[in-house]
Amino acid sequence: MSTDTKKDFFVSYNRHDKAWAEWIAWILEESGYTVVIHAWDFRLGGNFVLDMHDAIDNTRRTIAVLSPNYLKSEFAQPEWAAAFVQDPKGKNRTLIPVRVEACELTGLLRALVYMDLVGVAKAEAQELLLRAVSDERTKPSRSSEFPQLGIPANLPLANQLFVGREQALEELHLQVRSGELTAISSIKGMGGIGKTELALQYALKHLKAQDYPGGVCWLKAREDIGLQIVQFAREKLGMIPPDDRELMAQVEWCWTNWQKAATLIVFDDVQAYADIQPFLPKHRDQFRVLLTTRKYLDGSVRNYEIQMLSEPASLELLRRLVSDGRIEKDLETTKQVCEWLGYLPLGLELVGRYLARKKGCSVAKLWERLQDDRLEAISLQKVEAGMTATLNVIKAFELSWQELNADAQKLAALLSLFALAEIPWSLVQQCLPEADEEELEDLRDEQLVNLSLLSFEGGENYQLHQLLREFFTWKRSQMPEDEEMKRSFCGVMVANAHQFPHRLTLEIIEPVSFVIPHLKEAAATLNLWLTDENLITPSVNIGWFYAEQLAFGKAEEWYKQCREIAIQRLGQDHTDVATSLNYLAILYQSLGRYIDAEPLLLQALEIRQRQFGSDHLDVAQSLNNLATLYQSQERYIDAEPLLLQALEISQRQLGADHPNVAWSQSNLGELYRSLGRYIDAEPLLLQALEIRQRQFGSDHPEVATSLNNLALLYWSQERYVDAEALYIQALQISRKPLGEDHPDMALWLSNLAGLYATMERYVEAEILYLQAFSIFYERLGEMHHCTQDTLEEFVYFLQEIAQSDRTSELSDHPLTRSLLQQLQNEES
Repeated sequence: MSTDTKKDFFVSYNRHDKAWAEWIAWILEESGYTVVIHAWDFRLGGNFVLDMHDAIDNTRRTIAVLSPNYLKSEFAQPEWAAAFVQDPKGKNRTLIPVRVEACELTGLLRALVYMDLVGVAKAEAQELLLRAVSDERTKPSRSSEFPQLGIPANLPLANQLFVGREQALEELHLQVRSGELTAISSIKGMGGIGKTELALQYALKHLKAQDYPGGVCWLKAREDIGLQIVQFAREKLGMIPPDDRELMAQVEWCWTNWQKAATLIVFDDVQAYADIQPFLPKHRDQFRVLLTTRKYLDGSVRNYEIQMLSEPASLELLRRLVSDGRIEKDLETTKQVCEWLGYLPLGLELVGRYLARKKGCSVAKLWERLQDDRLEAISLQKVEAGMTATLNVIKAFELSWQELNADAQKLAALLSLFALAEIPWSLVQQCLPEADEEELEDLRDEQLVNLSLLSFEGGENYQLHQLLREFFTWKRSQMPEDEEMKRSFCGVMVANAHQFPHRLTLEIIEPVSFVIPHLKEAAATLNLWLTDENLITPSVNIGWFYAEQLAFGKAEEWYKQCREIAIQRLGQDHTDVATSLNYLAILYQSLGRYIDAEPLLLQALEIRQRQFGSDHLDVAQSLNNLATLYQSQERYIDAEPLLLQALEISQRQLGADHPNVAWSQSNLGELYRSLGRYIDAEPLLLQALEIRQRQFGSDHPEVATSLNNLALLYWSQERYVDAEALYIQALQISRKPLGEDHPDMALWLSNLAGLYATMERYVEAEILYLQAFSIFYERLGEMHHCTQDTLEEFVYFLQEIAQSDRTSELSDHPLTRSLLQQLQNEES
């Protein structure tokens, strides 16, 4: 700081650069320096020339704010010239040039070392300015890379925390050596993924290996590229481009006269291929050109898609930053942090450095703060010296956000409502029914995908990165369309849920699976924006999806949630509460938890009878469900009146040819078969089969169910040939839509095995029993009642064979031999 009466700095600028000049003056005064600036210190009515003379005479240094306008200004020249005369050799640094806009320095100014703020982010610019005016040494905080003798290079300092990119470096080198332009971009593609760092580490690796003896030239694509090329040629290669040529001609002269050896040229942070094309070497035999960009560039560039770090690499990065054991002490929470950050290198490094600074902060506490403050967490804000990145996460994303037009920003905001999973584009289109299909695709492809803000996952599916989804959510919360977007999204999810089929066949599993994560968002996160009429629709269908997939624990969880949200918003006695109870009870019944199922079914029936009366279809459904539970418990006397009442209601409300009527007839027919009332059972089962064939077609799983039921009746009547034909037909129908390992297939196989055992076709029976048991065991688990029932039937089958002394007809299957050995041990 100054110790005399003079002020520290006079800021010399052209009026077009007033904003820059005031920012510079403000930063300097905030840091304790004294400043004279025309905008603040020259009074109205004063003599401008005399004021300027006093300002220069009474300040120790002059900061010249360089731009094309400044260099052309007649008033600016005397200002910097006066400072230059006072210190022509620059010993006291009386004149400090600060370039704020791309311009070529000529004459005396060319000899001065200027500080460059062109294209530099605010935080970095402030640091550079204060470093430039400081009298202290500018020694970096860590050692620079060991220089390669004889190889000219101008690489910036690299980050020492470089992990998990070895394969990427090898793949990148294969592309660079191909001789084509190579652009580093990302399929996940946003700021902070490490594009610049990968390019820098590649350049360093091959500089050390001396693969580019002609030099490694690093160019900042947002700054004046031509000036950088000429400056590199002068300073690193000792070339003297002709002063009497225009800048582009000097650039071409440099390329032409470059030393004849393999050379790497890196353009960092390219916005558009057209920005750098004029500066590319015309003859590229010796040159290899590498670009970093957030965008997908045109066909003349090969895009290398850099991926996120793996989980092991992410953990290793954090271990290098936090070496005191906190990572290992709470490894599971650390993995959660990595996953939440989406394995983004910038986010990982920021939180790692935060933990390194905060010695007393546990990983668990960090995780808690991240969940509370999300992207605005302090741990994601501070960029430190030694990092390649100059921006924090939000600022890195903001750069890309500002390049989107208003419609693309709204589309990005809408996408943040979807789950962190692959997004079928058809769902997005449904949320924007008024939008032109092709225009919407253009917004997606030309803006979001092109800027690497959205990744294409194949098929019709796209996905957001975790932190981008957080960022877009924050942006959406500030939009007036936020509420309408939420309502639209929920409406679309409900509409899709209503389209879920009754049976989950193989051909529809995949499309339904892609919808489920987004349906969960509507059910759990956005249920406030669901209408009362559709409140439970998402939860019910999610529960059904998991039940069909035999994920019974998850199904139970969603059915319970369905019940809770219905009670909270609609009250204990609402029919939607009855619906949720109904689904939960059916699940318990399928698991053999009959004691848990019965009170739920009774409660659901009571609610529906109170709300709808005794002649409603929902009441008929409850009667059917309660009756099938009683059948499972062999409470046939309790079941029959319920089934008769349900059938009567269904026929009266729906007519004689409806699938619901077939359901009631099938249940009643099964009851009569169990009671030995075969004459009563057969017409009911035949009628149910005929209705299902007419309504669903002959190859539907419901038809297979009817065939199985009718086969059981024929088996009971000792009509074995008829029963066998129906079982085989049921298996043929079910195989394609359900797959070989579906529990329904196992049920038909087990039934057919029992039939063959009755017919003394033991070899065939054993094979089918083993197949059925294997499916039940693998899909439902050892303790499921279907698994145990099949095992019990198989043991009984083996006992019968052993008593007939025909065990020699059986195979050497381990289960068969083990059970036979157990039976033999029990007898002895």
